Amino acid sequence: VRVLAVKGGGGDLGTMGSGGFAILDLGCLLQLRDVYAGEAHEDGMVAHYPRFSVANHGVAPSIDTPLHAFLPFNHVDHLHPDWAIALAASANGRAKLDEFNQRFGRKLIWVPWQRPGVELAMMLRTAIDAQPDAEGIVLASHGLFTWGATSRECYLNTSGVIDDLGTFVLEHQEKIAIFGGARHAAREDRHDVAAAVLPFLRGRLATVRHSIGTFDDSPEALDFVNARDAQALADVGTSCPDHFVRTRIKPLMVDWDPAAGTLESLREAISRGAERYRDEYTAYYRAFATPQSPHLRDPNPSVVLVPGIGMFAFGANSREARYTAEFYRNAIRVMAGASALGGGRTAEGPLSQPKSVDKAAGFTAVNNYVALPGREAFNIEYWALEEAKLQRMPPPKALTRRVCLIVGGGSGIGRSVALKAAALGAHLVIADVNESAAADTAREAGRISSGDEVAACAVDITSRDAIRRMIRFTVQRFGGLDILVNTAAAFPSPDLAGRIRDEQWHSTFALNVTANYLLADEAAAVLQDQGTPSSIVLTSSANAVVPKQGSEAYDVSKSAVSHLVRELAIRLAPVVRVNGIAPATVVSGSTMFPRDRVQASLTKYGITWADAESTDELRNKLARFYAGRTLLRQPITPEMCAEAVLWLAGAHSGRTTGHIIPVDGGLPDAFLR
Repeated sequence: VRVLAVKGGGGDLGTMGSGGFAILDLGCLLQLRDVYAGEAHEDGMVAHYPRFSVANHGVAPSIDTPLHAFLPFNHVDHLHPDWAIALAASANGRAKLDEFNQRFGRKLIWVPWQRPGVELAMMLRTAIDAQPDAEGIVLASHGLFTWGATSRECYLNTSGVIDDLGTFVLEHQEKIAIFGGARHAAREDRHDVAAAVLPFLRGRLATVRHSIGTFDDSPEALDFVNARDAQALADVGTSCPDHFVRTRIKPLMVDWDPAAGTLESLREAISRGAERYRDEYTAYYRAFATPQSPHLRDPNPSVVLVPGIGMFAFGANSREARYTAEFYRNAIRVMAGASALGGGRTAEGPLSQPKSVDKAAGFTAVNNYVALPGREAFNIEYWALEEAKLQRMPPPKALTRRVCLIVGGGSGIGRSVALKAAALGAHLVIADVNESAAADTAREAGRISSGDEVAACAVDITSRDAIRRMIRFTVQRFGGLDILVNTAAAFPSPDLAGRIRDEQWHSTFALNVTANYLLADEAAAVLQDQGTPSSIVLTSSANAVVPKQGSEAYDVSKSAVSHLVRELAIRLAPVVRVNGIAPATVVSGSTMFPRDRVQASLTKYGITWADAESTDELRNKLARFYAGRTLLRQPITPEMCAEAVLWLAGAHSGRTTGHIIPVDGGLPDAFLR
């Protein structure tokens, strides 16, 4: 059987192996031409593709399947290189293609705009039948098709065509001031402004769902946002379907003067712009939706452009946010090339993209760059086949799209919180005074989720400046903050008489109490600016209500933490929930139980031990002793504490604030009176 190996829908050619291709019976695919009943029925043809499978790799064939199948070549590339799309999106694209062919001795065919599907496949085959010696096809407002008899021949043809297109487009770009020249200058403090405004921006775009954000001040992004023609080009929308399925129909261009504007005026401009964008997007949906259309999706932009500052991009995760930024940089290069091919203005004459005069309505050109009509864009974005692809996505995890900062994440409870949060889909910043321990936890968490979704940093939480740097790092890495967890604490070791030095008392309160206050105070500025429901979880202790000999500093400090939880809950409501856990002694994995302290405790309780025993063996002995004093007779582990922390941090406890959950195995002495 002669087969077609076609990329699976949504697959990434950069990383996928052979299993990412659907293997279909080519003879059966070709028979579709005989039963095709016209454009109104082409979506129904897709249901045939799985029936033609001869090697099911579990991937849905690309919606471009017939475009490859109907072409009479062994190897076919369908790509979206910026230079090719610049030509495809030029008002004078057809004429410029003729010029290109003559200049480089190429034989490329122009095919007008048509949504991918069987109709377009038939158009491609008709074009090839009319010019059998063609080397490739430029799809108007879309991309490039090239081919060859072998894989290598196809590759050389593709790369050669793209190189020549690049030479052609760049020659034109050298002759004009791209995007009409500069209107604004990039601000020197743009990174500070971006870090300050990102949480606010992320919050304004979270009317339907959270997202992860990234900031891009690459030269390309800055040249565009600061250009005279940026507003008009941004408003007209994107062209290539592969771009706008990620960047939406268009970006939000914030109306703000970077020379005179302040951070407060930027916030106001973002709020106005986001509201206007949602209204316009909703109107776009209502104008073209039918009773059969999928429901309105998130009406917020995924790309936000700010003059003088740069580009902000958002996605379901950090990788998607980065891809969104990359795709809009592609769109910027396309607009630059198309503008240059028109000499900085729209070329005279009819547009090249419509396949007939009656199809021309809605195609709009700005500076020779042609965007898709709203109806065509809608028919791609809300295509039933695109919706089916979205429905195949796995359901979101409990902490998907949430940014979680875990302080004390290098060991013990904090490490367990990080690993469990990674499994729940959170984006993580793991901070610890021990930077190498934080990095080790981050590597382990990255193996559970993705390295893109985990970062680590060192922090001294007794320093407000260090806390500010940590929170800024979190914002710059993921766009905001949703959950703050602190498990870091200190237990001062008393001398043989059961006393501690004055400096130990002060340092214990500095770390166990004041640091929690500083953390919450600095985080609150971000969380309240963001304005979306968020949570803080602090770590108290059963010792907060159970006095003990020789642990006054620790016990009293934890009592203060418990009350700090209540005070913060009142102060930060209603945006931020503040809760805590109160574990009984957690020995396993805790840096508060080094070998010498474990040995001292075992001796104190009359438990025999030997120097030959490992630290973990000694810790297990002590943990079993402590467990014997509880109702459940089970040791308190970091994992059990992490479960409680993440319950308090997540949506399942969405109506709980100002409370402390005991995780003590049932310790009667700690029952509240």
